[in-house]
Amino acid sequence: MKIKRILVSQPAPTDEKSPYHELSRKLNLKIDFRPFIKIEPVAGQDFRQERINILDHSAIVLTSRNAVDHFFRMCKELRITVPESMKYFCVSESVAYYVQKYIVYRKRKVFIGKQSFSDLVDVIKKHKDEKYLVPCSDIQKAEIPELLDRVGVKYTNSVFYRTVASDLSDIKELEYDMLVFFSPGGIESLKKNFPKFKQNGVFIAAFGPTTAKAVVDNGFRLDLQAPLPEAPSMTGAMELFIKREAKKK
Repeated sequence: MKIKRILVSQPAPTDEKSPYHELSRKLNLKIDFRPFIKIEPVAGQDFRQERINILDHSAIVLTSRNAVDHFFRMCKELRITVPESMKYFCVSESVAYYVQKYIVYRKRKVFIGKQSFSDLVDVIKKHKDEKYLVPCSDIQKAEIPELLDRVGVKYTNSVFYRTVASDLSDIKELEYDMLVFFSPGGIESLKKNFPKFKQNGVFIAAFGPTTAKAVVDNGFRLDLQAPLPEAPSMTGAMELFIKREAKKK
């Protein structure tokens, strides 16, 4: 079966040089984009009921841009002035760079992991005396508290935003050869929005082990799990898979 029509469960890239656009041109594909999930903020009033005092913490663990946005949104909503002594432990350089949207970088202490959370934990281990706050969504990777528990630091997990299914009611049928997912929430959204969906010949691609597990746990067939050793990006893994399928009779 040749793959020609693909639905990617993310917003459309704004950069014309996006790897998705390159892939589309290279293999003559029709790639549509539609976010299957959306982020909703936890209201300050609801956060207060958790009785978590942000200023009881000396360091913030930031695992995504969403975590950055909603941490500072919550501080603004609760009229909390974050002290200049606060430290920020960011999972990657891109997240650390994004923090500059809210703070004067040179006046704060920012620590950066290489890319994965386990890399960041190696940095956190060197600062065991801090009391960490981890702003997260209601769907958090299990490895985050597991790794923090393992190194024995004091931390508070707190839900600052929620991941909910987007309304996809305007899409009547999923007439695609491949569906591409990046989070377990995307799979939940698929089931909620399309309860009668039968996979049959539709290929499902998932990025990361937690998303791949969600595909299988929800009764679907997992056809492609990225990243691959020879293709670290989703687009690279898709290209290899599509070419391989095209060769089959």
